[in-house]
Amino acid sequence: MSLPINSYNKEVFEPADDTNLNPEKITTKSLTSLQDSWIRFRQNKVALVGLIIIIFLIFMAIFGPYMNKWGFDDQQLTRAKLPPKVPFLENIPWLGFNGHDIQGVDQYAKKGVTDYFWFGTDELGRDLWTRIWEGTRISLFIAVLAACIDVIIGVAYGAISAFYGGKVDNVMQRICEVLVGIPSLIIVILLILVLKPGILTIVLAMVMTGWVGMSRIVRGQILKLRDQEYVLAARTLGAKDKRLMFRHLIPNSMGPIIVTSMFTIPGAIFTEAFLSFIGLGLQPPTASLGTIINDGYKLMRIYPHMLIMSSVVISLIMISFNMLGDGLRDALDPKMRR
Repeated sequence: MSLPINSYNKEVFEPADDTNLNPEKITTKSLTSLQDSWIRFRQNKVALVGLIIIIFLIFMAIFGPYMNKWGFDDQQLTRAKLPPKVPFLENIPWLGFNGHDIQGVDQYAKKGVTDYFWFGTDELGRDLWTRIWEGTRISLFIAVLAACIDVIIGVAYGAISAFYGGKVDNVMQRICEVLVGIPSLIIVILLILVLKPGILTIVLAMVMTGWVGMSRIVRGQILKLRDQEYVLAARTLGAKDKRLMFRHLIPNSMGPIIVTSMFTIPGAIFTEAFLSFIGLGLQPPTASLGTIINDGYKLMRIYPHMLIMSSVVISLIMISFNMLGDGLRDALDPKMRR
């Protein structure tokens, strides 16, 4: 049996006060694309570790050679092939920084050397600490310069090829196929043999074919984006080709471009180290990680410190840039997250 309407409590059915409510107001803080990517990047602990290692290596490459009084090419045969010796750490024998060789002989006392060489010395008595960080600086400079040139050429080439398409795309891609068909190592070696070995020669040799991979990635991205609604809307509103390419297409392809650049840098460092290792890179007394490894491997059975220190540094560079590249890939493009 239903109750009369007057028997209900009217206070229960009073309308709510909605004068302070705005259904269209966004209560959370709005984030830009970069801020959203940074939040996802911070959640990747492995990528953060890689970034910290890279920052540390860059800091040491800049300031490491100035942390002691020896230059990278200061030679003195009386202190040749000294093992590492570090203050305070010399009291912990198992760390290996006490100046003793693999036979347990204190080479510093034997040769009457009172100074400390934190990474030891090479066969000419040059301080390995200074040489390794000087070599890290040069190797990073070559790699970053080569990567920047690859980005500039590759982005421009790939964007033009994909944007205009048709015959332009066919001709430009055939040129890329010809360059890919020639082994890059042969081009690098021939160019270094023709020109005088040096930093610019190595960079030019790596750039000759290094931009092709970047151009293909950019081409694929722009082919996917050029028919999107926002591009068609901008074209309808009268946007020119230059504006479409540099304000809409390339900025929306920055994720893959940045990630590819992060993987290009360790590849360039490895190429430079390989060329210096086989004697086609930088020439003595210039220090790079490749030249130091080349000098150290000849005596690694007797004096392993000459190889271990430089190998650890180049390994850290390769691993950290790969970790950073993986983290940037996941942060900039969540759909590619593994």
